[in-house]
Amino acid sequence: MTTPEATQYTQTDLAHLIHPLYHPSAHQAPKIWVEGRGALLRDLEGNEYIDGLSCLWNVNIGHGRTELAHAAMEQMATLAFASSYTGSTNLPTIQLAEKLSTLTYPSINTFFFTSGGAESTESSIKTARFYWKAVGKPDKVKFISRMRGYHGVTMAAMSATGLPVYWPMFEPRVPGFSHIESPYPYRFVNHSPGVSDGVAAANLLEEAILREGPETVAGFIAEPVQGAGGVIVPQDDYFTRIREICDQYEVLLIADEVITGFGRTGRWFGLEHYGIEPDIMQFAKGITSGYVPLGGIGVSDRIRDVINGVPGDKRYMHAYTYSGHPTCCAVALKNIEIIENEGLVARAEAMGARLLGGLQTLHELEHVGDVRGKGLMAAVELVADKASKQAYPVEAGIGNKVFGELVKHGVYTRVLGDQLLFAPPLVTTEAQIDQIVTVLRESIVAVT
Repeated sequence: MTTPEATQYTQTDLAHLIHPLYHPSAHQAPKIWVEGRGALLRDLEGNEYIDGLSCLWNVNIGHGRTELAHAAMEQMATLAFASSYTGSTNLPTIQLAEKLSTLTYPSINTFFFTSGGAESTESSIKTARFYWKAVGKPDKVKFISRMRGYHGVTMAAMSATGLPVYWPMFEPRVPGFSHIESPYPYRFVNHSPGVSDGVAAANLLEEAILREGPETVAGFIAEPVQGAGGVIVPQDDYFTRIREICDQYEVLLIADEVITGFGRTGRWFGLEHYGIEPDIMQFAKGITSGYVPLGGIGVSDRIRDVINGVPGDKRYMHAYTYSGHPTCCAVALKNIEIIENEGLVARAEAMGARLLGGLQTLHELEHVGDVRGKGLMAAVELVADKASKQAYPVEAGIGNKVFGELVKHGVYTRVLGDQLLFAPPLVTTEAQIDQIVTVLRESIVAVT
């Protein structure tokens, strides 16, 4: 039962706010969140829910960690903000960059900070273009990404994002962006039977580079595990071949680790699973567990040396007011300390195995087509017919109906069509993991 207080706040919200992905018809009865503790969220009416997606894939260490509040307070009371433009710096920013150099890929030791994931994508794009101009290949300005990839929705980031629902009302997209098919093991069709599915999917990049002209392609942007596009875990040999192709055609490999970074997949960073290193990595979300906005990119030593080696009149003229924000960097340092001290990367691997194992028992249900995951990222895909993998008609709204059942029984997450997505906090308990599986089973049965 909706309380008068919640009704009033909802009306005020509708009168004064435009939300992300907004349409008022979908916002008539929003959840008004007021408290979080661990893996639990509580709304204004006192209802409690397991946070099945870490809010937006980002609350890695869970809600209500006073250590991060204290870190922010202490830094704000000392030096809340100062410019990090060249000629100025601050201690938390220096310390965070040094710490990241010990956690990220061996060849990545230098960092530029942003306020979030979309700014990080924009920074990767600009840095790649800068690099190629600086080394005398100014025609390398194009970018290739993948369908079902999500890289943010500012203009260039949206142009890289491979989810067409984000495009129509903001067209035309930025020129110079194209997409290849996702490796999507459940639905990928291999038209090259002489090679594995992973290699066949990766070879689509080579075809795209040749089609665009290798001399024009600056970078390939990819998530180690495609998150918002459906938790798509690539074949084990996919990224090895991607790295070979990028090296062969002098294309920078940009790893979008905004979701997969900071322990989410059971490793500090997602490409560690595949034994390769990117040229640029971008991050956000889990670096502060969402407590304050922070993102950034890390560049290889080779790119760093080029940035440092250009003449002054060709300097790296890229900037954000809040790059290297001392309070945000102080919170990030405390967040990383907690991840390390509590062994949350290993815990993500163990709890992810428990979650995936539980979800795989749902295969016995008639309309569960696919279950997939890596670490504490997982998805269950519902289909009208399991044998043919035929999807439900869009108008049936099966995914949203199952979501409604989940919410009724105390689990809150997101759906993509008929795919139920899960990425609970790394501190989620065994009992809460099992409850997610139980509630999902009951919800699917109730709807299908």
